[in-house]
Amino acid sequence: MTLRIAVPNKGSLSDASAAMLREAGYRQRSDPRDLTFIDPENDVEFYYLRPRDIAVYVGLGELDAGITGRDLLLDSGASATEVLALDFGKSTFRFAAPQAAGKVDLAGKRIATAYPGLVEKYLDQNSIKAQVVRLDGAVEGSIRLGVADVIADVVSTGGTLRQAGLSIFGDVLLSSEAILIERSGVAQAPAFETIIRRLNGVVMARQYVLVDYDVKSIDLEKACALTPGIESPTISPLQKSDWNAVRAMVKRKDINRVMDELYAVGARGILVTDIHACRL
Repeated sequence: MTLRIAVPNKGSLSDASAAMLREAGYRQRSDPRDLTFIDPENDVEFYYLRPRDIAVYVGLGELDAGITGRDLLLDSGASATEVLALDFGKSTFRFAAPQAAGKVDLAGKRIATAYPGLVEKYLDQNSIKAQVVRLDGAVEGSIRLGVADVIADVVSTGGTLRQAGLSIFGDVLLSSEAILIERSGVAQAPAFETIIRRLNGVVMARQYVLVDYDVKSIDLEKACALTPGIESPTISPLQKSDWNAVRAMVKRKDINRVMDELYAVGARGILVTDIHACRL
C-alpha cells in the first residue's frame, strides 16, 4: 500500500524537509506549484500542505505521516504523535512585552498569539487567568495596535521582537524543531519503519564526521580515548612498525577541538570526511 506523507508546502521548513527527504533517497517535486508528488520507486505519495494543517490531516487518518513543527503539533491538539526529531527548524516559544515594561505578571493581561492551544495549556497548568487574543500570522504589532498587552510567539533569534521594541521574559514555554509525526494508536507499516530508519540515518550523518589518523602504539590508548566512536574505533596496523591507523565517528561540532587534542597526543595524518548517510 502506498504510504502517504505530508510535507510543508512553503518556507524554510519546506526547503529543509525536501532536502532531508532527498538525502534519505526519496524523490521530491521539481515544481513548487505541485501539491502532490509520487515516488514510485519507494511507493510513497507526498502531499504538500500548510505546516499548521499537517498534524490535523495526520491525526484524522487522511494521511499516514507528516513533517511539521513540534509547536504546531502540540498547538493543534490533533491525535498525532511525534516519532522522530529531525534536528532542523529549531526555535523556542516565549512571552514578550514592551522593553520598558519591567517584570510582567500575566494575570489579567491580554496575550496575543497564533498558538492559542499552547498558551491556554500553559495558563491552565499555572492557574493563571488571562485573555488569549487569537491572531493568524505575525503578532509583534498587536501591542502597538492596542489589542494586547503581551505576546507569545515562536522565537528563533529574537531580532524581529527587538525591532518591534519587545523583550523576551519568563521561562521557555516550549523548545521546538521539525519532527516526523504519525497518527496516534496506529501500528506502523513496514514502509513507514523504513522512512524512520532513513531519516534517522540522515540526522545522524549530519551530526557526525569520520576522522582518520595515524598514531604510534604507545600513544594509541590516549588517542582512542579522544575518539571512542559509536561502538569503538577501527584500528589497523600500518606497515611502519609500532604505528596504527584509526578511524572513528566524531561529533561534527567537536571535530576541530578533537583534531587539536589528537595532534597534541602524537596523532598525525589527521583527515576528516563527511558522512552522507548511515545506519546505527
